[in-house]
Amino acid sequence: MNAQITFIGGGNMARSLICGLLKQGFDKTRIHVSEPYAPTRAALESELGLKVLDDNTQAASNGNVWVFAVKPQVMKSVCAALQPLAQQKRPLILSIAAGITSEQLDAWLGGNMPVVRIMPNTPALLGAGANGLYANAQVSAEQKATAEQLFSATGVCAWIADEALMDTVTALSGSGPAYVFLLCEAMQAAAEHQGLPADVARALAVQTFVGSAKMLSESGEAADVLRQRVTSPNGTTHAAITAFEDGGLRALVQTAMDAATERGLQLSREND
Repeated sequence: MNAQITFIGGGNMARSLICGLLKQGFDKTRIHVSEPYAPTRAALESELGLKVLDDNTQAASNGNVWVFAVKPQVMKSVCAALQPLAQQKRPLILSIAAGITSEQLDAWLGGNMPVVRIMPNTPALLGAGANGLYANAQVSAEQKATAEQLFSATGVCAWIADEALMDTVTALSGSGPAYVFLLCEAMQAAAEHQGLPADVARALAVQTFVGSAKMLSESGEAADVLRQRVTSPNGTTHAAITAFEDGGLRALVQTAMDAATERGLQLSREND
């Protein structure tokens, strides 16, 4: 990949992408970053050896791929300020902002721009992320390959054909790590309530999630098959699963996913 990449925003997700690229041997002289917060700029410069600017236009002038890693609430103003340069350079636009559509990004940047929306998640910081990607009609096959190669540095990539489903991706994998953390937190608390020391409860709960995720990833078996395999009739696991089912766990998960998806739609409307 011979791209000159500009990151607009230098927060945790941008940092994880940059780290992934550097681990793959990407030339750091072709990475450009703008970040308004001085401590973050200093940290990126000292930890990664990059020159980090406080001016978006100056940083973007060096790139033919722009990665927007800013909050949805400021995306419109950030794009508006970069519109003249975007129309001049015609870069590939990559955005990780939840809820902001490719149509909105295209309009804010002056129109007829190749835009790829990506919904990453926080395990990208460890190279174990899950990325959903959507490309608008202006994105070429070569540009799609560039976007996939960039985000593959942080984990798995999956292309989404219907942009409307990007809000579902946000609800599933974008917000999903928080659901896992909540369940782990609840299991640990329940074990402590029954008398396990906190350090033991945490160690066993965390490793249970690590091992279970590894089985899901490497066994090739579906989640329901693995669940059934460890659920003996009338055993302890069966008792717990029955309690989950009787308590409406599936319906609650659907309600939670629906709420997250709706919030993504709201973000688009609020920032239009």
